[in-house]
Amino acid sequence: MTAIYPEVWELDSLFQGGSESAELKKHLGDTAQKLKNFEQAAEQFVVPAEPSQVAGFLEQTAAVSIDVRQAGAFIGCLMAQNTEDKQAALLQSEHALLKSRFQSAFLKFKQALMATEQEAWEKLLATESLQEFAFVLEEWREEAKRLLSEKEEGLITGLGIDGYHAWSELYDLLIASTKVRVDVDGEEKTLSVGQANNLSSHKDATVRKQAYEKLEEAWSEKEELFAKTLNSLAGFRLQMYNKRGVESVLEEPLRMNRMKQETLDVMWQAISEHKQPFADYLSRKAEILGKEKLAWHDIDAPIIENSQQFDYEQGAEFILRQFGKFGLELEQFSRHALENGWVEAEDRPHKMPGGFCTSLPKSDESRIFMTYSGSMSNVATLAHELGHAFHTYALQRAHYLNRSYAMNVAETASTFAEMIVADAAVKNAETKQEEIALLEDKIQRSVAFFMNIHARFLFETRFYEERKNGVVAASRLNELMEQAQEEAFAGSLSSVHPHFWASKLHFYITDVPFYNFPYTFGYLFSLSVYAKALEEGQGFEEKYMALLRDTAIMSTEDLAMKHLGEDITQKAFWEKGIALCTKDVEEFIKLTAEEG
Repeated sequence: MTAIYPEVWELDSLFQGGSESAELKKHLGDTAQKLKNFEQAAEQFVVPAEPSQVAGFLEQTAAVSIDVRQAGAFIGCLMAQNTEDKQAALLQSEHALLKSRFQSAFLKFKQALMATEQEAWEKLLATESLQEFAFVLEEWREEAKRLLSEKEEGLITGLGIDGYHAWSELYDLLIASTKVRVDVDGEEKTLSVGQANNLSSHKDATVRKQAYEKLEEAWSEKEELFAKTLNSLAGFRLQMYNKRGVESVLEEPLRMNRMKQETLDVMWQAISEHKQPFADYLSRKAEILGKEKLAWHDIDAPIIENSQQFDYEQGAEFILRQFGKFGLELEQFSRHALENGWVEAEDRPHKMPGGFCTSLPKSDESRIFMTYSGSMSNVATLAHELGHAFHTYALQRAHYLNRSYAMNVAETASTFAEMIVADAAVKNAETKQEEIALLEDKIQRSVAFFMNIHARFLFETRFYEERKNGVVAASRLNELMEQAQEEAFAGSLSSVHPHFWASKLHFYITDVPFYNFPYTFGYLFSLSVYAKALEEGQGFEEKYMALLRDTAIMSTEDLAMKHLGEDITQKAFWEKGIALCTKDVEEFIKLTAEEG
């Protein structure tokens, strides 16, 4: 029988034939020709320009960008589903060149915008055909002011293909080549990094410890390669910042996330001042597991042996039921995605670790990647990624150029969807033990965002400061990571993960620097949105979708003020969200004490 919700995603409707696809080859060729025309148009674009000229160029920009994005998303799916697909790796390089050419041509347009005199600029934005693009046009103009000359920026972009971005691709190859042998339930298995990571929540402490140690051995064995890769990425980035006159490594990620430094500072301040409840939770968990303190490999350990398991069909149905209670559109959209094979969930070898949602704008679809093994945590991850896809769907009625939202608000939509499911799971628990297990799963997310993500942020901030003075040795990277984890986890662990910097893909991503703090922002921001949803019930869905659409055309501070009436530069905003998470910890400690 064919599953109602297939566990292997459907890609042939996008480009038939996988990495050998003739359709994809034609698409790349057609895109290259469109790109050539776009490059010529960019060369000929001069200021002052008529509104109709600007509007025409914007339409051309959107058309080429959609084609480049469609190919890139599809190739990314090929790479994720099979890390040994060598043809997909070649396609990735071909696509990187197209993307680089697009960025260089688009830069010429941005430089022209910057050169437009203020009076002429204001008149342009006031015209009917350009009013809807006012936010992004202003953003592009401001960005261009911070950049070097067109020639210099073109050189940076060009050299980045075989330099900057190539180091990131090397990391992907290193991860793909890493395999570990672990004894699981009496059978020795050869596992990919993703499969081994999934054992962090295995019920058997011996299996968890062995998987952690085998991975740690693998990172240690290749630490010089990982250190060279990370240092080269950071070195390129710092040189680029230096040439542009950028002093703080946080300037670019803050600008990309459309948020102020003071917002980031008060968020971390609020979290740092309220760590004790989460340290108390980790201490209580250690006590339950018969330990003085938790080791790193025990953080995800299940404390209830008979934790409920969901096969993929059950997990999907549970998500749809809970989404339906929030809003009809979210439920119907998610059902369509699940039924039509938008999700790659099968647990098999050669898949990349982790999970993601990618958008395919030419076909107005998304694809979700994860490895599903039946835990409630997996169900929450699936809901999380469906939240991302719904965000993209909510923006479809906007012009393509008004759909680019930052990572921090992207994590708001996904975390909101995850909360709907996590809360429902706790409320629907049939026994006290099940309630404890599900409540703990919720708290684990708070620990991840307030402690693990904080450790990543502390590590990366300090690493970049040291990298300014030269290459940072692998041994020093281990020290920096250990120090960051000790601080972020408030000293509540007996052992930490020194090679976490080598194991985490996020440190090696070139498109989004500091791929960490937006997760915590999104988690806490979504708590406020979720509180509003509970208050207003099903009628909130329309307002929620309006908020999602505004994520692409507003700063985060303006977004919060408009839709939540909150000033997120004030610590009080963040403390309200943390207090909600603290209540979960209090309930967990109370329930586990009653259980003895």
